[in-house]
Amino acid sequence: MSNTPTVVLVHGAFADASSYAPVVRRLLDDGVTVVAPPSGNRSLASDAGYVASVVRQIDGPVLLVGHSYGGAIVTVAGNEPNVVGLVYLAAYVLAEGESLGELQNRFAPSPLGQALVYTPYPIEGSSEPGIDVSVDIAQFPAIFAAEVDPALTTVLAVSQRPLAAAAFGEPAVGAPAWAEKPAWGIVASADQAINPDVQRFGYERAGASVIEVDSSHLVMHAHPDAVVAVIRDALTSVTAAQNEPVGSSAL
Repeated sequence: MSNTPTVVLVHGAFADASSYAPVVRRLLDDGVTVVAPPSGNRSLASDAGYVASVVRQIDGPVLLVGHSYGGAIVTVAGNEPNVVGLVYLAAYVLAEGESLGELQNRFAPSPLGQALVYTPYPIEGSSEPGIDVSVDIAQFPAIFAAEVDPALTTVLAVSQRPLAAAAFGEPAVGAPAWAEKPAWGIVASADQAINPDVQRFGYERAGASVIEVDSSHLVMHAHPDAVVAVIRDALTSVTAAQNEPVGSSAL
């Protein structure tokens, strides 16, 4: 088993693992082992369960990184024993029994709410359809990635991975991983999708080490170097902690 953590990158709503592409490239160039699994964006419990199953199959410690809704996922999945730290990027950080909607509604709404599109989808074995939530294609670039190359954001807008509406009201089950494990966070201070105050509140509650970046929501594309710097800091910290002798004390 290696003592060098594998970095597992968990994407959020309205995106897929390719949203981490600039970060993945930089981490790989640094020799970091990276896994970027897909999330179904169907429910918090099932999405966290899937990510947890990925983590369990990694031989060695894991640093979990979650963007946006992915922050809620890593908060639950991070309870796996080999997870040694959490990094939150413009993310929701939930407490036990709390939902995305409940946390978000404590703060002023963001422009995202007025740009959401609701689309029914069939659920096998049910006569009632589910509801998918996505971002209006025309408004996606300004709300999600204002300073990112428009040639890219127009592609991202038409290739969204919707989030099931039910996930907004689903409470997080179990104690949050941040209660026992170190955390780091980036506040995207120009975020038009998640109110930056939602991010600040969650990070403070988690006792995270925080920086603020003047960024839109898709901070991995807008400021990949800042994201990688935080991940490197987290890797350095958790690796040093693992290398401390067990039961060591000053004489």
